[in-house]
Amino acid sequence: MSNRISHPELRINTTGKMTQNFELRKRKKPSWMKVQLPNGKTYIQLKKLVEQNNLATICQSGNCPNMGECWNAGTATFMILGINCSRNCTFCDVKPGKPLPPDPLEPARVAQAIKLMGLKHSVITSVTRDDLEDHGAEFWAETIREIKIQNPGTTMEVLIPDMKDDLKALQKIVNEKPEIISHNMETIKRLYKEVRPQANYNRSLRQIKATKEAGGRTKSGLMLGLGETGTEVIELLHHLKKNQCDIVTIGQYLPPSSSHYPLSEFIHPDKFQYFKEYGIKIGFEKVESSPLVRSSYHSEQQI
Repeated sequence: MSNRISHPELRINTTGKMTQNFELRKRKKPSWMKVQLPNGKTYIQLKKLVEQNNLATICQSGNCPNMGECWNAGTATFMILGINCSRNCTFCDVKPGKPLPPDPLEPARVAQAIKLMGLKHSVITSVTRDDLEDHGAEFWAETIREIKIQNPGTTMEVLIPDMKDDLKALQKIVNEKPEIISHNMETIKRLYKEVRPQANYNRSLRQIKATKEAGGRTKSGLMLGLGETGTEVIELLHHLKKNQCDIVTIGQYLPPSSSHYPLSEFIHPDKFQYFKEYGIKIGFEKVESSPLVRSSYHSEQQI
């Protein structure tokens, strides 16, 4: 199957260096990147609950553009295992540093928050914990169990970090049977050394395949606008399909600050639509692809 696409190649910095594109940074966001302020009865009720009970969601801390839509659908995302990550990805706004020991009360607190908010579907993610012997797998398992005990009618997606080829650790999570087990590739292979210096492209693909072979429903996500070409995106989609990924999300990269990996360009919605159609054509069960898509977008519809 040809990797050629009908749209022009995505413009890239061919040197691959993190040179700052100041003109692009000064440019206003295109019309397709603008969103309406969150609203709706359910959203307002959940927002009040979160504020009154001092709950924390990634939806708020990450300024997700889809927060209103997701909360109105009864979905929210929580992060476990602390706020400091043992890795230092150049695209990510999570603070790197030495993580604190896991909080043994956190699984119950997250489960209680989901119950209090009356969520139909929850998404759980975490920082990477290379400092822990099992990379946090047992803590993940305990969190999933606690959520199911307190919220038997709530479905769940878990967005897990790289387990460093530790299949026993991965199996601990798969055994708890969350509806979706996601692990994001984030970008194409060529950019890994600059965007995800402590991660490994092939290792992440192996984890997705191992998750599927262990009985999990698999999902991954990637960002556009870091300097990839259309051909490289197509290659990544084929690699994901070959490694038994079921669901893919594709969204626009937006650097959290001027010190993060630079934005190459805003990708037109037509290219996102093309990649969506291409992904469906090669056999993915579901592809969410548009500029405002984030990892957990429409997660409740992917069960």
